[in-house]
Amino acid sequence: MTFPSIDTPAVLIDLNIAEANIDRYQAYCTDQKLHLRPHIKTHKLPMLAKRQLEAGAVGICCQKVSEAEAMIADGGIEDVLITYNILGADKLARLRELSEKVRLSVIADSKATVDGLSDTFAGASTPLTVLVECDTGGARCGVMTSEQAADLAAYTDAQPGLTFGGLMTHPPTGQEAAVQNWLSSATDLISASGLMVPVVSIGSSPGMWLAHDVPIATEYRIGTYIYNDRSLVAHGVCTEDDCALTVLATVVSVPDGSRAIIDAGSKVLTSDLLGLQGHGKVIGRPDITISGLAEEHGILTAETINLTVGDRLRIIPNHACVVTNMMDEVQLIREETQLGPHPVAARGKVW
Repeated sequence: MTFPSIDTPAVLIDLNIAEANIDRYQAYCTDQKLHLRPHIKTHKLPMLAKRQLEAGAVGICCQKVSEAEAMIADGGIEDVLITYNILGADKLARLRELSEKVRLSVIADSKATVDGLSDTFAGASTPLTVLVECDTGGARCGVMTSEQAADLAAYTDAQPGLTFGGLMTHPPTGQEAAVQNWLSSATDLISASGLMVPVVSIGSSPGMWLAHDVPIATEYRIGTYIYNDRSLVAHGVCTEDDCALTVLATVVSVPDGSRAIIDAGSKVLTSDLLGLQGHGKVIGRPDITISGLAEEHGILTAETINLTVGDRLRIIPNHACVVTNMMDEVQLIREETQLGPHPVAARGKVW
């Protein structure tokens, strides 16, 4: 269905598929006795976060303070982990306010970050739970060695207003054994110092079905699984039929027999390639390549394009998470039934 009454470009969310994705992965985590903490950066919708909690999730994961504020604004979400180093007086003051509304935990990978948290939470009635972020091979944030993790855990737990809550990592896909060894070593060192390690939080959508290969983990954080996208299809963790988010676009020009232009460019589909050829998959037209993007134009090429001006297409984007943050609202559907627009509450909440 191309829903002729919906203006384009538009982002469609098929709730039947999204809910099936939620339930399927929750069942896997329940079977593995693994807590699931969905990362809401993929959808940024409180209604879907609540659906994830109803299915059995222990709480939600946010990336920024403003994102968490937007997600809890209308109630019903009580447990939030923010997986980002939080710095700056304004952000820290708002973090303190947030902690008075929900069960809150954060991460840190340096003493400087810990010191800022301690200065803010010293004297709080409930100490702030802080997990030490670890670089287990992902080469992003995090302490680099298990010894550094143990040192920062002890430092954190000794600071006023804080309590050490465990370890957190964004693990590289396909290196589960190495991640298990890294985290086990850090846990052993921390336990030997007399501290408990109540939470070991890992997560990555490309590695979602390999979570059981890191048995030391107590919690899995995952975002894209609710919608899925072309990159996850390429990783083999889902099929195109599992993709709940599609972009609806209109052909606005057909310059020649091998090329057409749609009204969805980089401001909708994003320029993320993630190692793929082209900027998305046109449903039902595997011969078409989305070969280029300008800000408002998507360039489609094929040996024979066989499209006319006014045709409407649905596209599975390479990376669903970035598409979400492009739109003020999404269009909710259930298969062929149009439910209407829904605001993206945490859209643009990146500070």
